[in-house]
Amino acid sequence: MKIDEIEVRVVAPKVRRYTWSQDIPEQFMTNTVVVVRTDDGLEGIGAISNYTSFCNAKYTAENLRHLTPILLGKDPLQREALWQRMFSRISPYASGAIAVLDIALWDLFGKMVNVPIYRILGGSRDRIVSYGSTPLLEDIPAYLQFVSELLKDGFRAVKFHTWCIPEKDLALARAVRKEYQDGQIAFMLDVENNYDRASALRAARELQDLGFTWFEAPLHDSDLDGYRDLTRRVDIPVLPAGDWIQDLPRFAHALQTHAWRVARTDVTACGGITPGRKAMTLAEAANTNCELMSWGCTLVSTANLHLMLSCSNCTYYEQAVPYDAYEYGMVDTIRTASDGYVSAPKGPGLGLQVDWKGMDAATILRFSLNSKTSVSAA
Repeated sequence: MKIDEIEVRVVAPKVRRYTWSQDIPEQFMTNTVVVVRTDDGLEGIGAISNYTSFCNAKYTAENLRHLTPILLGKDPLQREALWQRMFSRISPYASGAIAVLDIALWDLFGKMVNVPIYRILGGSRDRIVSYGSTPLLEDIPAYLQFVSELLKDGFRAVKFHTWCIPEKDLALARAVRKEYQDGQIAFMLDVENNYDRASALRAARELQDLGFTWFEAPLHDSDLDGYRDLTRRVDIPVLPAGDWIQDLPRFAHALQTHAWRVARTDVTACGGITPGRKAMTLAEAANTNCELMSWGCTLVSTANLHLMLSCSNCTYYEQAVPYDAYEYGMVDTIRTASDGYVSAPKGPGLGLQVDWKGMDAATILRFSLNSKTSVSAA
């Protein structure tokens, strides 16, 4: 069995746009979707989401023009070898471009053996508690109303994306805790790398007093010294954003030097499921949880869901809400049930069915490469 064809498309649905910080415009969400086909007629699907401020993004697809030839004619079951081939040691490609191909190869293998990916990876469980991950809302009353709606939908945990201004963010934290007593619902705060060290410490201490479950991305991921100092001085788990430290050696160094009490990554940030499971193992060896991001389109969030279900050191699934903007182009979706959990997809591989007519309607770039012809674009 050999890889015979790879199709790449950029999908730009006209959905409502959101942001997660006062200083970031509402974001365009462009999905790069890949289909890897073999000469035996099997296929695997992968996707990643790109967020950009001023227009839809094609940069992942353009990276894929240079990566897809590496895979043609190769055995799709040699995922580790193929990942190493894609991981350039000279001029690095976008991690998302490597990730989307790696996800597609895992999906293909799961379909070949008729087993969901999470079971192939070890199958620690088949469901996990979810938290609703909010966009930036207008004001505190809007957040309180949103939390009320999430509770009615079954959520028992909420993570706030806010203005990323300490005084305003902490006012919200006080308001939601006043409305909902500690233990009634879990709260997290994500401030998108926007605080300085002094404001991060002040906020962490107050969030700790308010019984928040964790404090995410107060500093830039690269400020490991700042994270070490903050982690030493508070008990609340402090997490990085998980976007910037993408290579395993630096990830391992951060764990070994106790930069974080809880780690964070994403299969699209670290380059796919293949390195993602290694990151989870590194965190487990350091006796540390690793809370995976699963924000984004359904296929992206599902890839992260499979990885977290295969491990025991991740406690929450990140459910992007409101739902509609992230479910475009899918027949099957992942939603939080009335008991606050999300469950594993039932099908093999990623386990979800794509609405290809919907994908076609929103495709703004499409090309394919096969073993017999050169790249064709439309």
